[in-house]
Amino acid sequence: MKQLRILVFSATFGNGHLRAAEAVIEEICIKEPLAIVTHLDFGDFLSKRFNSVVKKLYFELIKHSPKLWGKFYYQTAKLHPTSRIQRFLNQLGRTDFLKYIQEFEPDLIVCTYPTISSILAQLRIEHILQVPVITVITDYTVHNHWVHPGVDSYMVACEEVKEMLVNEGILTKRIHVTGIPISPKFEGKIDRRLIATKLGIIPDIPTFLVMGAYGNLEITKRICKKLTDSQIPVQSIIVCGNNEKLYHSLEEVNTNARNPLVRLRYVDNMEELMSVSDLIITKAGGLTVTEALTKHLPLLVYKPIPGQENENAHFVQRIGAGNVARTEEELEELLGCFLSNPQEIEEMRGKAAIAFQGHSAERAVENMFKLIVNTNIDQRLDQRIG
Repeated sequence: MKQLRILVFSATFGNGHLRAAEAVIEEICIKEPLAIVTHLDFGDFLSKRFNSVVKKLYFELIKHSPKLWGKFYYQTAKLHPTSRIQRFLNQLGRTDFLKYIQEFEPDLIVCTYPTISSILAQLRIEHILQVPVITVITDYTVHNHWVHPGVDSYMVACEEVKEMLVNEGILTKRIHVTGIPISPKFEGKIDRRLIATKLGIIPDIPTFLVMGAYGNLEITKRICKKLTDSQIPVQSIIVCGNNEKLYHSLEEVNTNARNPLVRLRYVDNMEELMSVSDLIITKAGGLTVTEALTKHLPLLVYKPIPGQENENAHFVQRIGAGNVARTEEELEELLGCFLSNPQEIEEMRGKAAIAFQGHSAERAVENMFKLIVNTNIDQRLDQRIG
């Protein structure tokens, strides 16, 4: 195979699109170390003001008005590719995209964000773009913004997502159930005792991992306090991300705590933290869900945001690999249940292991490479016929 040139488009509307793109790139470089891969942010091709306003509106809705976001999500979920809104979105930045693509001359374009996927798919339909477009759907559901007949190939999380695409008219042969691509580092076995020693925790007692970076500060503190005050031995790891206020506020929780609490800021070793944990308390982003399930780590999803997170949480519950708490009371009840009945955690771990075989990025990239080969064969045949 000649030296590959691959463009990867993502967006910073939530961290999942970016992480999926990075996982694809990581796997491409493992399989083809000489490949030239360029990773671009969709928003960089838009007006800075427009991009800033849209991004701010999105994050404000998610943070302060999740129900309003959910209403918007579900009302737009069935938009047709030919709708007025979709036609407007399909025009965003397309001249600049096309110019860049023509200069780069890629063999393949990979999109982990729906808007850019639809823009490029429309260019494919119009025979303006000659490069195959692959779309990686980063949730366990399909919003119609992802759906476009011009996409050459879809990489999807599960059979249910495949069925949704088929129901929207996408050809079965264009859909590959690979799992959502995550970094290959989540696939390897990690020595639990070694990591526990590094973190200063005891390897033989239950460990709950709390993702607190985007949660309500006071509620997160109460979750940690319930765990640190538990009569049943349990230790907690909380990831505060860049939330310094949360990080410092947990000092008082640690004071006179019965059980250990390890506070962490931003981390880049989530695969290690998941490897030493028995349960993760988290939101339901598609990438976080996939990372946890790949590690066969049961999830306790707290207050999923209406829309794609809610659908991701339904998926976790449906396969039996976790549970969902929609109120603080439900969360406390489930925590008490899991602490008193550790066998329930083991049952969920077993179901995660059955449902998830791992190697999602590897499968996705293998299908991408097959598409390149088949496209090249088709082009040579066209040249001969011509």
